[in-house]
Amino acid sequence: MKIISFLMLAFVATAPAQTPPAQTLPTQTLPTQTPPAQSSSVKNNQSYPLQPMMQADSRAENPEVKAYDKNANAQTQVQRALDRAKLNGKYVIIAMGANWCHDSLAFAGWFETPRFKRLRDEKFEIVYVDVGTPQSDEGRNLDIVKRFKGKSVKNTPYVMIISPQGTLLNKKSARDWRNAASRSEADIYNYFLAFGNETRHRQQK
Repeated sequence: MKIISFLMLAFVATAPAQTPPAQTLPTQTLPTQTPPAQSSSVKNNQSYPLQPMMQADSRAENPEVKAYDKNANAQTQVQRALDRAKLNGKYVIIAMGANWCHDSLAFAGWFETPRFKRLRDEKFEIVYVDVGTPQSDEGRNLDIVKRFKGKSVKNTPYVMIISPQGTLLNKKSARDWRNAASRSEADIYNYFLAFGNETRHRQQK
């Protein structure tokens, strides 16, 4: 009996271990998701409509001032401005324009804004002279331009910068202001700042 028991124990010890069969889990099939139908605008590579962009009101950015008085004595106004300029060491801006001209009104409007007022009060005397319609040979006060040996007025505004000694400093660019309404604030400001600074201005031929 002992021998039989011994043999049985030896057989159990040497028998290969039986691994239980792997358990196969049921496979889950996810439901197929159908993408939502695209709208016609997306199919055509178009995005959703954007909100309209706010556009700046050019009239608000370029304030307009009716500064050109056809009944004023322009010669007297210019002479008084020259007298003050010589006394105070300032320059004189003579803006030859008209109240019918959008660019003339815009030019005058800039000098009524706080930033330009400070520049004007420190560096300049300014006179607005009505010239009528020189484009149609119905101009007025054009003798003021001849007085300072400026070029003929073909468009408005025509802007002269006069030194305290009465010399026209910007003869070459006096005609360049016919687009004053579309010029930037910085462009206009820097132009006059340069002439208002005695160390930088030079007479233009």
